[in-house]
Amino acid sequence: MDKPTILIQLDCDAHASVFDAVVALDAGVDQLLQYGAVEPMEVRDLVHGAMFTRGHADLHRTAIFVGGSDVSAAEHLLKHVIRTMFDPMRVSVMFDANGANTTAAAAVLTAARHLKLTETTATVLAATGPVGERAVRMLVRAGAKVRVGSRSIERAVAVCERASQGANEHQLLPCSTGTPRETAQAIEGSQLVLSAAAAGVEVVPESVWTSARGVRVAIDLNAVPPVGIAGIDPSDHRQIRNKVTCYGAIGVGALKMKIHKAAIQRLFETNTLVLDAEEVYEIGRSLVSAPATN
Repeated sequence: MDKPTILIQLDCDAHASVFDAVVALDAGVDQLLQYGAVEPMEVRDLVHGAMFTRGHADLHRTAIFVGGSDVSAAEHLLKHVIRTMFDPMRVSVMFDANGANTTAAAAVLTAARHLKLTETTATVLAATGPVGERAVRMLVRAGAKVRVGSRSIERAVAVCERASQGANEHQLLPCSTGTPRETAQAIEGSQLVLSAAAAGVEVVPESVWTSARGVRVAIDLNAVPPVGIAGIDPSDHRQIRNKVTCYGAIGVGALKMKIHKAAIQRLFETNTLVLDAEEVYEIGRSLVSAPATN
């Protein structure tokens, strides 16, 4: 009889995410071990518990999920998890702090249902946040030209520098979006507008995106009013507004959940996986078979 699958949830918040726990159980995990307020210095002993309690043949039945609302802090935990393990005593690891990887993947794959990304210019607004930066990385690796929008041009430049690793740097353009006029300039001529703003922050007035030439798809990932792209409802799913196909956060949510569950399930196929942004995107891409409609 196979040993039960065990997912060890390491969270930087005081209480490990209930959301992530529910998704893990819905994905079929047999046992969930949750640890909150995890500090980097505590990672080694927790990971050793995962590595050394089962024989090598059963290590694929144990996996680690790294999460939390503070993406930067969770990234430090992930680095310590990876550094702690060594061949052949490894377990697979997934990173999805604050849902950044699965949300970004769902947004980009949603856009790909309507646009051929290799022929798309995309404007990502609030691109210096965790979801926005991951969306930039996924879009540019899919062949899109990406305008990286931020109120701080210096931070936009930094995102471009990080995203250009392994990609054509000429596909990336930092843009200041501190004013409606600057935002309008960043959007003009883009086929895709994707907003990854923080909850309750409007970054695009409705008059700006509806008057921009060339916009075919608009995706807003903020469900808390006011939304990031004014005029888009969080529940929009293929909703046509001003001849633009619109998606809200809830409209993208079904695909995000599908990707999240599939990634959790993938962890238990082998003991050597590290599922970060690009890997999560590839899992999502394997789930989406519908061709782009031009």
